[in-house]
This record gives sequence, structure tokens and C-alpha cells, in this order.
Amino acid sequence: MKKKTLILTASMLLLATVGTKDFVSAEENKVSGHGTVEYTGEHPKEPVDPENPVKPVDPGPGPSTDGDLRFDFASTLNFGRSKITETDRNFYVNAQLFHDGTPARGNFLQVTDSRAEASGWTLQVRQEYQFKNDVIQEDAEKELKGAVLSFDKAWANSAYTQEKSPQLSKDIIQLNAPGTTFPVATADQGQGKGTWIISFGASAENAGDQTSTLFPKVDEKNQPILDENFENQQVQGNKAIFLSVPDAVKIHPVQYQTELTWILAELP
Repeated sequence: MKKKTLILTASMLLLATVGTKDFVSAEENKVSGHGTVEYTGEHPKEPVDPENPVKPVDPGPGPSTDGDLRFDFASTLNFGRSKITETDRNFYVNAQLFHDGTPARGNFLQVTDSRAEASGWTLQVRQEYQFKNDVIQEDAEKELKGAVLSFDKAWANSAYTQEKSPQLSKDIIQLNAPGTTFPVATADQGQGKGTWIISFGASAENAGDQTSTLFPKVDEKNQPILDENFENQQVQGNKAIFLSVPDAVKIHPVQYQTELTWILAELP
């Protein structure tokens, strides 16, 4: 059974003081789009709009693989800067922005199956380790222990017939056990041929009756947070992908990172 994998680094920057209403930071109100990727493949297929899959888009560089069964693109997960609170510790990922005027979309992966036979495939995800920052001096506080990264509102779209759509996990995908692989989508024999976009969340303008999950992110002065990597567009949050941190866990005002592995495999 052949497998293709993508390795992404998800990151979040927490710069605030617990118990205060004022956001404390020496940095400007912008995001850097930080994230590292490891990929293979020299000729990735052009990404398309998750909500209008006949339209090519420019999300910027992204990981991909090659071959007849491949990843064409995967959104880098960046949570940006968030205020540290004592309770209600849900942090939402930044939605996918584009360079070509396309409005923000839910974060997505694009998969193409161009094999002669539609023999099926599976898509899985694994968190390799807990969100952490090794610079923190106290060993017991380096990790956000018990934090859970969740993926919700998954849906598939394609320029091809929806009758051949892969089956998606109906439940929220909760990565609550680092090192464990979780199912995301399955295309049985005869399904999943062509190019498919697996999205988590959607904009309010989507034509697929998907629940809107995007919202504009603002700073402590209620001013738009802009992304200089995307022509200073306003950053949009996506409630479909979120990190939940237990109230009892100490959060330091630093950047935390984890590594996600996405696995695309042929059915046996």
C-alpha cells in the first residue's frame, strides 16, 4: 500500500498578561505567517478555490507531493497572536488567505487521484507531539499539557460529481493523543477520483449550505489585525479549527509549536 505524507508545523504566539484586559506585547499588530513545511514533489497541481473548485487560486507556497495519487496543497496552520486568559481557553486558527483577491476560506487540503482505476484512498492526520516551547526553563511547563487540537465542520468539494465524494468523519476530529493517527476521509472503490478539496469551515458566501465559521480578528484596540504576507489583508479566524487548553495549565507569553503529519494512502 503506497502512502504520501505531508509534515506541517502549526504555531501560535501567546503574548499577554493573565488577568488583565490589556494586551501586552512589544510587537506590531500583524502576523508573520510562520510555519515550516517538509514536502516532496516537483510538479504540484494548481490549487483551486475550495468554495468554487473550477477557479484557480493563489494561496502562496504550500506543501505538495507528486504522483497519480497526491497532495496538491495543504494550508499551513497558524493561530497568530492570542490573549492569555484564565478560562475559556479556545484559540482559533487563522483562515486561509489568497494573493489574487479571493476572499478568505476555511483551511483546506487538496487531493488529486488521477490513477486509471478509482481504487480508493484514505486521508489521516497525526499530531506528533504536544504544543511546546523548549526555551521555557521549567521542564514541567514546556508543554501545554492536556491541550487538544480539534478539526470540525469538514466537507468535500470538487468540480466533479458529488456522487463520487469521499466520506468524511462525521464527528469532531480531536487530536487528544499525540502520536495517534486519526481518520479524516475515506474514498471507497469508485469514489474520490479527480481533484477533491477537504475543507474545515467555510465563508458566509459559500454556495454549499455550509455553516459559516470565519470571523475577522482584531487587536486589543479593536483594530483589524493585518497580514503583511497577504497584501495587508485583515486576518480572519476560523472556528472550525481550534486549540483548547485546560484552565489549570500555565501558559507562558511565548510561541508554541507542534507538528502534524497528513497521510494519504491507497486502499489495500
